[in-house]
Amino acid sequence: MSQQPISPLKNFFAGGFGGVCLVFAGHPLDTIKVRLQTQPKPKPGESLVYAGTIDCFKKTLAKEGVKGLYKGMAAPIIGVTPMFAVCFFGFGLGKKLQQRTPDDILTYPQLFAAGMLSGVFTTAIMAPGERIKCLLQIQAASGEVKYAGPMDCVKQLYRESGIRGIYKGTALTLMRDVPASGMYFMSYEWLKKLLTPAGKSPNELSVPSVLFAGGMAGIFNWAVAIPPDVLKSRFQTAPEGKYPNGFRDVLRELIREEGVGSLYKGFNAVMLRAFPANAACFLGFELAMKFLNWLAPNL
Repeated sequence: MSQQPISPLKNFFAGGFGGVCLVFAGHPLDTIKVRLQTQPKPKPGESLVYAGTIDCFKKTLAKEGVKGLYKGMAAPIIGVTPMFAVCFFGFGLGKKLQQRTPDDILTYPQLFAAGMLSGVFTTAIMAPGERIKCLLQIQAASGEVKYAGPMDCVKQLYRESGIRGIYKGTALTLMRDVPASGMYFMSYEWLKKLLTPAGKSPNELSVPSVLFAGGMAGIFNWAVAIPPDVLKSRFQTAPEGKYPNGFRDVLRELIREEGVGSLYKGFNAVMLRAFPANAACFLGFELAMKFLNWLAPNL
């Protein structure tokens, strides 16, 4: 059975739509994840601000209402459409570059390599968006209002530290996204193949199967991404000059003060978010691809 030729351009548009679906489905738990990852170590005799995922959810809801769970969402919505568009474009390009003919079926290592290329592509957009999102999320939790919104945050960061201030944490974003993106796309393609009935094409998968494959791909992605994500959140929200040697200083401090387990802070919130958010993302992507293949079959 011949497969649909890979179109990086269609991947671009369908990926953008998938990204919007992901943000709407997953942002509340992303807010909780960042607040858990960045909460300060309690002083002697004091307890943690948040005891865990459920406690953080309850306290945020009680103090700020449903809007509190969507704090900082403007930055990822603005960034996520082009970011996921570029992410899926990078994956499509990575696959196309490795094909000798349009009918070539790629191996799993080749799919992993194509996924890693998408991680490189997205970092330029991802790093500043993540920096702004994290600062707005912890600001809302601390009650000290320094930034009026995403654009004000960009202006202040640029005024204080120039473009470097906006792109703080780029190396850590790369360390997180390159291997995690490889795992993300490879596991999705693997699960799609696993769930495809004999004699059928993976493009004919049912909606529940796409949701399951997409959700599990999100779980596999974050299993790889959590440790560098914890370091990135800490580094991006730290006061200027706190970690002069970058992520090595963050890693040393975390291990020294809180042990290796601290690298998995926010694990429950991440995993709770990963399944529905990425299920929504891949379903949005697949539906958009079907529409684009119908609209422009030869593109």
